Formats: sequence, C-alpha cells, structure tokens
Amino acid sequence: MAQRYVRVKTTTGQIYYGKLQLNRTVEVLDAPPWLNGKATDQVLEQSEYQLLAPCAPSKIVAVGKNYAAHAQEMGGEVPQEPLIFLKPPSAIIAHEQKIIYPKQSQRVDFEGELALIIGERTKNCTVEEAKNKIWGYTIANDVTARDLQKKDGQWTRAKGFDTFCPLGPWIVKELTSGAKLQTFVNEDEENPKQSTLLLSMVFCPEELVAYISQIMTLLPGDVILTGTPEGIAPLKVGDTVTIEIESIGKLTNQIDATP
Repeated sequence: MAQRYVRVKTTTGQIYYGKLQLNRTVEVLDAPPWLNGKATDQVLEQSEYQLLAPCAPSKIVAVGKNYAAHAQEMGGEVPQEPLIFLKPPSAIIAHEQKIIYPKQSQRVDFEGELALIIGERTKNCTVEEAKNKIWGYTIANDVTARDLQKKDGQWTRAKGFDTFCPLGPWIVKELTSGAKLQTFVNEDEENPKQSTLLLSMVFCPEELVAYISQIMTLLPGDVILTGTPEGIAPLKVGDTVTIEIESIGKLTNQIDATP
C-alpha cells in the first residue's frame, strides 16, 4: 500500500502533518511533507488524534467540464481550454465531517473529483515541468448548489458555501495507471452514481497545472480540482456520499441541515 500522508489534530489541540501507518498510528513530521518535513520521534495513537483535511491551501483552483460526457450532461460543449474557477479555502472539510445544506438552495449536487496537491512555488511552467510540480493526490467533492449556479450565471456562491469542499482523507504520491473514480450515495455500492477512468479527462493533470500557472502563482500545498465526470445528481439531508479513487481510498461525508 502506498504511503498515506495526513494532517491531524491532537486531543490537546496541536495540528501536525504525518505519515499514517497500517496500525493507524501517525508518525509526526516537523513540517508539511512537500516542504521536506522530516519524521520526528513523536508517534500518535489512533485515540490521540482526529483526521483533518490533508492540507491547508492558500487557494483551491477548480476546473469545470473536464470530462466530455459531463460537459454534455450540463448542456454544453467541451471547452477549448480549461475552464477554471476558485473555491474558498473556508469551504474545506475533512473526511466524515458534515456537509451543510444551505437554506438558500433547493438542489445541492455531489461532484466527485481527483485533487492535485502542489509541491512547490509554480509560475509559468510547461506541461513537462508540471509533472514535478504535482506533489501528490487526494479526493475531493466539489459540492454545488446547482439551482444557484444557474440563477447567478457565475459559480462563486453556488460552490463557495462553508463545507462545500470535502477533501481527503489523505494524500498519496502516486496514482495507479488507469485508476477509476466512483461515487456512491447511501452505501449503494452496486449502483455507482459516477464511474469513470481518470484517463478520460479532457485536459490531464499536467496540462491543468501548466495552464493555471500561466495565470496565477501556485504555492506549496495549493489544491487543484480536476473536474467531475458524468453522473451528477442531487443530495438530500441525511444522505451519505462516498467518493472512491483507486490507489487513494474513500472520502465519505453526510449531508446535514443548516443548524
């Protein structure tokens, strides 16, 4: 199994990056792993920490309509170049934390996605250089208030609510060739709502990093969401949504009502 890198909060409130071991203990690092964090002597037992989202980015750059079939189901053509937008870091939640259904919306959709973690300051890089700028991979859910997206004509409100970017549960350095993304609702593993190979992306991860770096400087720990495949559908309060990517794992969150 590939090494899994996590970010955790201890029962006494400290936040650490670390390596998750098979017995669920965490070997604490002295810095984020993409900043050459080294192992310390500190080891946390499973009872001594909770998983956080695996990074704390300065920004989340997301990509729309990066699978041809999804572009079609959204009633549009595949963009000639990547269609990008931003989600606020305040939208991030961790594995098993609650997605809050906002009062302003009548339709909230899941969007399972592969997320890229940037490893170093990146500006104006080429596609070939971008291969070394991607430090690792995790899973994301680009939760979207679909009715507000259509109403506003732009996507900031629809995709920017608190809790609208579940991320995790950990980061891995490599992906299996031909890895599949699948999304399940309410543990119905016989009927995935989304199921596609990551190779089906219109613009591959390296192309996305290179394109975005021509527009804005990417910083270590920044996140790029690579787009969702076809099969998006609405969620209701009480639903549980799980996104699975081969060689990474599963990201699971439940939908809760606005408090």
